[in-house]
This record gives sequence, structure tokens and C-alpha cells, in this order.
Amino acid sequence: MADAANNVVETINGDCHDFKSLLSSSDRDFLVRNNGDQVKIDSLKGKKLGLYFSASWCGPCRRFTPNLIEVYTELSTKGDFEVIFVSADEDEESFNGYFSKMPWLAIPFSDSEARKRLDEPFSVMGIPHLVLLDENGKVLTEEGVEIIREYGEEGYPFTPEKIQELKDLEEKAKKEQSIKTILVSRSRDFVVTSDGSKVPVSELEGKTVGIYFSASSIKPSADFTQKLAEVYSKLKENGEKFEVVMISLDDDEESFRQSFGAPWLALPLKDKSCEKLARYFELLTLPTVVIIGPDGKTLHPNAADAIDEHGIVAYPFTPEKFAELKEIEKASEAAQTLESVLVSGGLDFVLGKDGAKVKVADLVGKTILLYFSAHWCPPCRAFTPSLVEVYKKIKEKDDAFEVIFISSDRDQASFDEYYSGMPWLALPFNDARKSSLSRKFKVQGIPMLIALGPTGKTITKEARSLVMGHGADAYPFTEERLKEIEAQIEEMAKGWPEKLKDERHEEHELVLTRRSNYVCDACKENGQVWSFYCEECDFDLHPKCALEKETKADAKEGWVCDGEVCTRAS
Repeated sequence: MADAANNVVETINGDCHDFKSLLSSSDRDFLVRNNGDQVKIDSLKGKKLGLYFSASWCGPCRRFTPNLIEVYTELSTKGDFEVIFVSADEDEESFNGYFSKMPWLAIPFSDSEARKRLDEPFSVMGIPHLVLLDENGKVLTEEGVEIIREYGEEGYPFTPEKIQELKDLEEKAKKEQSIKTILVSRSRDFVVTSDGSKVPVSELEGKTVGIYFSASSIKPSADFTQKLAEVYSKLKENGEKFEVVMISLDDDEESFRQSFGAPWLALPLKDKSCEKLARYFELLTLPTVVIIGPDGKTLHPNAADAIDEHGIVAYPFTPEKFAELKEIEKASEAAQTLESVLVSGGLDFVLGKDGAKVKVADLVGKTILLYFSAHWCPPCRAFTPSLVEVYKKIKEKDDAFEVIFISSDRDQASFDEYYSGMPWLALPFNDARKSSLSRKFKVQGIPMLIALGPTGKTITKEARSLVMGHGADAYPFTEERLKEIEAQIEEMAKGWPEKLKDERHEEHELVLTRRSNYVCDACKENGQVWSFYCEECDFDLHPKCALEKETKADAKEGWVCDGEVCTRAS
């Protein structure tokens, strides 16, 4: 035990870690299994190791651990790979509960010193973190989490050469892409129907195929499944050579079945190719429908919006068709009115604060802000009070202005609580128009604020940043108004020096800089628009604070100087 008595991590030849000094302590030469068995560290000689820094309280860790278990199980037959759990849990009960699900070894929870000692040499800044070492203790990579997620057991033995080989194969597969390279794996050459029947992937060759990434637990995805099912059925009725292959990201069989909105095909539930294809096609959002042409090449990275908005008119999803759809959208935007945006079938109203229905027709001619927000969203709750203040100021000046709250809340109670603090109108909770409005304005995140002019046409989708930057002065949010504000801002700074020195920040010169929001380091008040700023030190001075000494020095008694103008003191 003398090798570990100094409790430091030793290396051999400068770049290889000695397993014994790495994992033992002065009174311990073993690791433990979740059943309490002790395993001598010496037994790890000749094995490749994965040091798994993780904790039960960490959501990303809990999601990654099953992936690692699957890979570990696949590699266990080789007999030369071991994983060691290095816990960041805060109590032994949590450690035991989490470790009970793991088939590998761990540093005992009681040896907190040994666990903490490993953070520094392996640059553990966050978890999950997986360090992979070869049999000599040399670090192969500290990006084990990403490698396991991307390549699974195929990444073994996790050497740089093996990972590069896999990357080269991926690049080759992209260049030589076909429906088979996309959907066939080493253990499977078929897709399945809703009843579990197997259909050879070869039967899809020569067809246009929609690779549909879906999760029934996500409402936009579940809603879109119905629309895609309608389009799929119509195209089939028309005899088109079109097929859908669903890539379900659901976790259970029931949800998987619900994702079959029509008799289309799918990869089997939890097939290893599901996550691989999500990475291959750089999945960013759900729903996503990647269109593969009859030649096996990608026609479009995500046709979901086009399918939702245009239905079968979007078929066959070629570049020429999307150019045609673009022209249709331009014509639609040019003809856009408030009623075309907010009226759908019998839904021709919004709610007033008293619960009364307000006809959309009564809002025509007003400037409207569509406020996409939700009570569960912290940035929304932070922005709403500012918007309330701006709303009241604008309404004092012009009654031809309104805000309509479009909720992403999860239940009526949350909607009611959140809306109770808003002075404007709203779509009813769970209104069918919410989904179509989100798609129309491509709402990818909240809060989002869309400005519609008196004619009903879209003025800007960036109204939130205008409100945050200029408050009520941004009204009516038009290009002309923004140009006026810009001219006022430039006029404000006329006569101010571009740089100056200040005794409150002697290290560097302060540069006159446009800053949206800051706190002055002199008076500690909030500032906007202009600051005398040191980027290196993140130091701000209000112009009034930075220039007060200069203007006092320039002025004669009884006068006040501001920039290039001096006026008599009142």
C-alpha cells in the first residue's frame, strides 16, 4: 500500500497513469461492486478503463447512464474493459440507490478524498464526464460521453485511430448515401409496421421517403402526427411512390404505438439506429421530417413546416417545389390581414380581462403584439413586468394598440394565474389557433413578441428586443421609427469624446460604446444605449458620470455644459 500512501495521482513516463495510485488510498487497495464485494485494484492490470464521474441528482447523468450500461454489457464479453464510478453524490443513500443500477465498480462513497482527488487531473468541470484510458493508463480521451453517445460499442477500443476510422466511414456514407445506408444496420435490414411485421428496406428503394423523427409525449409532435397522417393517406390514395419511416424517440411501447398516425413504417422501438440517425441528420427540433429522394439522397432537411402549412401541395418536396411554395408564402404575406392571422373557422374572437369575447374584427386597424409566453418559463416571467409597463405607457398615448397573450402553459390553472397579472387580451387556454400561429411565425422559443401593423401585416418578429432596448419609445415598431430612434441616439452622443481616462478606472481608457443594458460602476444605476466602457475589465460609466467632472471644469459659474452646449443654470 506504500505506492498510494502520499495520496497523489502518479503518472508513468509523464503521460500514463498508474492505476494503483490513481484509484487507491493509504488504507484501501480495492474498489467495490453494488453488492458490497471488494475487487482488488491490481486485478485491473491490462484492462482499459472508463472513469465515470456522475451523480444521482444530475438529470443528464441519469439519462446517459443507461447508454453506458448498454455499451458496458456489450463489451463485457471481451473481458478487458472496466468502468469505475466516481460519485459526486452528497450522501451515501443517494450513492447506493444510483450505484445499485450499475454493473461496474466504484470508489467507495466513504473515500471522499480519493473521489475529489480525481477531479483535477482529468479537468472535471461538469458531469456526466467519462475519461477513457488504455491498458497502460494513458488517457485516450476525456470526451467519453460524446463518443459513447455517438458510436456506442462500435467506438471500442476508443483510440483516436478508431474514432477517426468511424468518422471517415460516416463521411463516406454521407457521400454514398442511399436508403440502405440510412436505415440498414449490422443486425437489421428491415423496418416494421404498426403490428410488428417486418418490411425489407430494399422495398423502399426508388421511393420518396420521409424520415419522421417523432415523440408522442411532445405536444407539437403529437399534433403534427395527425397532419402527416392525412397527407400520407392522400398521397397513397393518389398512387404516389411515397413512404414514411418513423424514428420514434419515445421510451415506452404505448407511446411508440401512439406515434403510428397512419399505417406507415418505423424503426423498432429503442433501435440503436434511432439516436445515430438523430445525430446523422443533426436533429434540432421535433417534429422533423427529412425527405430522402428516390435516388437515396437528401432532398430537404425538414419538410415538417411545409407539410403542416401546405399539405399534399408540398409534394414531391423537391427544391423546385420549395421555391414555388416560397412564392406562395410571399403572396400570402402580402395579402395578410389581422383576420387571416387570428380567425380560424368559428374561432373569431379573443378573451378580454373580464372573460368576455372580443371579436377580432373589432381589433382591425390597431397595432397588435402577439405575445408567446408561459408561466413555467423563467425568461417569460422576467420579461412580462417590463412589457406590462410598456403596454400601459403606449396605451396612454394611443388606444389603437393591443397585446394578445398566446399561452404555452400546461394547464388552465397556470394560465389563469399567469394571465391574472396581464392587462391585455388573450387567446383562450389550449386554443387550436395557438399551434398554427406558432408554425406561421416559426416560434422556436419563448418569450417571443410579434408586431402586426394596422393593416394586419407583420412589422417585425423581433419586437421583444425592441421593447427591451427602447421601451415604449419603440412604438409602433416600424422601420421608420427605428431609424428615428437611431438618429436620436447618434445625436445624443454628438460632442462626447470617443475615449477618456477616469480616475475611477485608471488601468485603461474608457471607450464610448453602444450598450443595451448595464449597471454603472460609479452610481450603481442601470444604464442603456451609451456607456464609457472598458471591455477588458467589463467596467461601465454612465455618460453623465463620466462627463460630469469634465463639464464642471469647462463651465463658468452659473452655467451648465453638456457636450457642445452650455446653458445658464436654472
